[in-house]
Amino acid sequence: MRQARLTLDPGFAVGEVDPRLFGSFVEHMGRCVYTGVYEPGHPAADEDGFRADVLELVRELGVTVVRYPGGNFVSGYRWEDGVGPRGERPSRFDLAWRQIETNEFGLNEFMQWSRKAGVAPMMAVNLGTRGVREAADLVEYCNFPGGTMLSDLRAKHGHPEPHGISLWCLGNELDGPWQTGHKTAHEYGRLANETATAMRRVDSSIELVACGSSNSGMPTFGSWEATVLEHTYDNVDYISLHAYYEERDGDLGSFLASAVDMDRFIDAVVATSDHVGAKLRNRKRIRLSFDEWNVWYMSRFPGELNLAAERVPRLIEDNYHVADAVVVGSLLITLLRHADRVGVACQAQLANVIAPILTEPGGGSCRQTIFYPFAHAAQHARGRVLRVEPDSPRYDTARFGDVPLLEAVATQDGDEVTLFAVNRSVEESLGLTANLRALPGLEVIEHVVLAEDDRSLTNTVAAPDRVRPRRVDGASIVDGELTAELPALSWNMIRLRRAPR
Repeated sequence: MRQARLTLDPGFAVGEVDPRLFGSFVEHMGRCVYTGVYEPGHPAADEDGFRADVLELVRELGVTVVRYPGGNFVSGYRWEDGVGPRGERPSRFDLAWRQIETNEFGLNEFMQWSRKAGVAPMMAVNLGTRGVREAADLVEYCNFPGGTMLSDLRAKHGHPEPHGISLWCLGNELDGPWQTGHKTAHEYGRLANETATAMRRVDSSIELVACGSSNSGMPTFGSWEATVLEHTYDNVDYISLHAYYEERDGDLGSFLASAVDMDRFIDAVVATSDHVGAKLRNRKRIRLSFDEWNVWYMSRFPGELNLAAERVPRLIEDNYHVADAVVVGSLLITLLRHADRVGVACQAQLANVIAPILTEPGGGSCRQTIFYPFAHAAQHARGRVLRVEPDSPRYDTARFGDVPLLEAVATQDGDEVTLFAVNRSVEESLGLTANLRALPGLEVIEHVVLAEDDRSLTNTVAAPDRVRPRRVDGASIVDGELTAELPALSWNMIRLRRAPR
């Protein structure tokens, strides 16, 4: 068994964990909304039509913020279609996913669901086919106390108190040719800045996210961020990043190293943002909103133009195995390691569509393998992120070159320290030694592992518990050093607490 080492020292911290790192995403796409979070007539539906079994899983998952209503969907969305009496709402053909949208579930239903789920809303405005006026109107409808046409309309719709939505996205992926209303960086940057100005005149307290590149492989990546921020730097708080990963051509080794790409992506956007700030002589630091990320087997997706027009299609319902969960764990570790600059992150999506939660219409629900790393991190990654520099054995990958077998990060919250670690080796366990001498008095509370001998195993609604994390023995602290064994291809959480004196 090969060995890896690291040191934990409270004197070397990255930054505070923003709870909004554990966000998710609900888009009107496939079965995420209908038969996902919302299904009137389901045996578990509550009085508002929300699936209580899904609400319970969302709370267990630990989601803190949810981005809505898209995604590509938002670039053709009329928010007015989804408010008011349901019987008067129009059905529309969605240009993004070729679905027939009934608008039965809209803004106010989302806000009711958010309150029940205990999550904060992150609202996106349409800057693809709409603009300044419509975005300002939406802020007025949502946040203005009363006495105007739109705030009074909200009250008429049954919501006299403002929704108080604080976090807003200025469109979605408008650098992408697939996006309805695709724009150049100059076109988008100018529109985003004017829209931000108008939205802040309605509610000066809101936080705004400008669209970054749809992914780091876009031909305009870097120059897009620079141009957009030159237009919007004074008016926005965040720039967005999106990334999806999959195993390609049987190259498992490169897939397991996907976090290397995420790490480089974050570093590049930070560098670009800081360059623009220096160029503008502005001391403000733009933070990052990684508001779409996950494992998505995009190569299996036929493309939106090949989709049949349906109401609630089964769309990109990937079923995740253990390696997918290990990758998701490593991506969470990377986001935590950048807690000084990444303030918001949203795993896409929440239910059914490349999701940690699967449901069946009229039937049950289950936790996918990727549910568990997210839930562990959301529950236990609190306080400060400690800087961890592992000394690890390495392996060679086709896409990323030489990569460490160990990916790790730790957080400290008072007397508790939690170490999150991934062993990328598919062949053997990895011994881990952690120097804890700067944190005396710690004892091991638990070591939780997600790993399986049969790595093809997945969870389904019919078989929801084939893959589950388990507690293992063996982790111990002797003379200020933690030793533990990380099984092959595994996600690990080791919780430590200072022993009472």
